[in-house]
Amino acid sequence: MNWYDKLNQYFPIEEMKSKEHIEALLTEKSDIYHKDEGKYHVLMYVELHDFIFIDYLFVSKESRGQGLGHKLIEKLKAKGKPILLEVEPIDYNDSDTEKRLKFYKREGFQHAHSIGYRRRSLATKKVNELEILYWSPNSESEDEIYNAMKRTYKLVHTYKDKEMYGESYEKVDKVLTYKQDQSKDIFRELD
Repeated sequence: MNWYDKLNQYFPIEEMKSKEHIEALLTEKSDIYHKDEGKYHVLMYVELHDFIFIDYLFVSKESRGQGLGHKLIEKLKAKGKPILLEVEPIDYNDSDTEKRLKFYKREGFQHAHSIGYRRRSLATKKVNELEILYWSPNSESEDEIYNAMKRTYKLVHTYKDKEMYGESYEKVDKVLTYKQDQSKDIFRELD
């Protein structure tokens, strides 16, 4: 099974970029968009001078619990930059969502509870709400994480969107919101 099929089977359609979109990023933005692939994993990430954004992290069921996900995260942490990612909120009908959050919590990630993320899928037209998680070696503020997410959205998520999908994603200020007084922390739901 190729890398795209692995991602496509694991991630919901609302979160998936088309293969053409990812290949364009790998080719045309190869200075920032990277693929780390092995027999049991696929890691797609963006690396800028001041942060890393994990676009997709897939570890096969056969190798879960053997430390592969931890090793991949450690490899990114060794770069000494904040690491950001989007994750589905807990869905008690899908045990993988809780396992995923527990994994990131063990890896030292924090929930950016001040940042809201709601994007309409071009594939299904459904509004998809995601949570932003981050790991920070230098205690970056959620304001800095928010600005990094906005850059990621513009550089990667909406890259050639009209050309690839026939229509554009919503503007960044509609998709990402920042409210300092939000107090919901998804990690509390895990305890």
